[in-house]
Amino acid sequence: MSKTLRHSAAACVALCAASACAQTDVQVYGRLNVAAETMRKGDDGSQVRIVNNRSVLGLRGSEDLGGGLKALFQVEGTLAPDTGAGEIARRDTRIGLDGGFGTLFLGHWTTAYTGATSSLDPFYPTTAGTMSILANGAAPSADNGGSLASFDRRQANSLHYWSRPWHGLSLRLTHGVNEERPAGGARPALHSAALLMERGAWQAVLAHERHRDYQGPGSHDSGTKAALAHAFGATRVALVAERLKYGLASGKLARNAAYVSLSHQLGALGLRAGLGWAGDGKGAPGSRIGFVRGGEETGALHLTLGMDVALSKRSGVYAYVTRLDNEAAAAYDFAINGLGQAPGVTLRGAALGLRHAF
Repeated sequence: MSKTLRHSAAACVALCAASACAQTDVQVYGRLNVAAETMRKGDDGSQVRIVNNRSVLGLRGSEDLGGGLKALFQVEGTLAPDTGAGEIARRDTRIGLDGGFGTLFLGHWTTAYTGATSSLDPFYPTTAGTMSILANGAAPSADNGGSLASFDRRQANSLHYWSRPWHGLSLRLTHGVNEERPAGGARPALHSAALLMERGAWQAVLAHERHRDYQGPGSHDSGTKAALAHAFGATRVALVAERLKYGLASGKLARNAAYVSLSHQLGALGLRAGLGWAGDGKGAPGSRIGFVRGGEETGALHLTLGMDVALSKRSGVYAYVTRLDNEAAAAYDFAINGLGQAPGVTLRGAALGLRHAF
């Protein structure tokens, strides 16, 4: 290496170190979450696979600007320990301000609708997550021109506001700005809101999200859900009810769904159960978007039983068995690490996983 290049490298290192020291808080963090699964789709033979359950690597921090105001930043990327793939800012990434008014930020971030209930699913985010039923699939990274069906999404080009808690109540808002200009004159945009309540052992959520022009000019899609959870000592019970509506070219398509979960902690051992139900789609027979189809026999049930064992504050092992039963005309699939849609087919499997957070 030349003397000039060595000096330049040293200067870059010194500059980066000085920038880090200027922050009041800088943290490198991550999560590795990998499982071995044995899965079966209908009458097909079993498939053994190694899957990545949304491992991440990130950097976040803040700077004190004085007067109770802080500048915030976060850069979070995907990480796939099973394949070595990853992208530096594909997950929750933002820059913003935090103060007495709340938190205001811009970036690529989980919507208010999604974040409001994700903690109520003990299998989120794994193959067994309830996004197979609730929200009509998962969109880990999307803008107004991509993933037109899902209400479980991380939204690109979005503006967010989180209020300060007031007597246990807080408000979260998301606006996905209409940068996209698809053919046909549509001007798609996203609006998402969630009201959260936490008081003692109780937790409640009311959330609504609206997609404008996703299915074409003048169309509107909406998701509305309510959730209630209560902790009875070491046991928590949670219930989520949801209604999705789409404005398709073939007419309106709507579907009701619900999810109930049960978690019980025995020291380091956690016992988990989750059951998702999707009703028939209400719309023209044959109409469909994502997993939702119109007509009779288009519902599904997704049952998962599992356990996890904490090995330390940061490491743990987990296992679960899961079964997704489609009615005759339904074609639901696992939202993460899917096996592929097929009408009337039952998907089932078992997993043994290891996770570590740092």
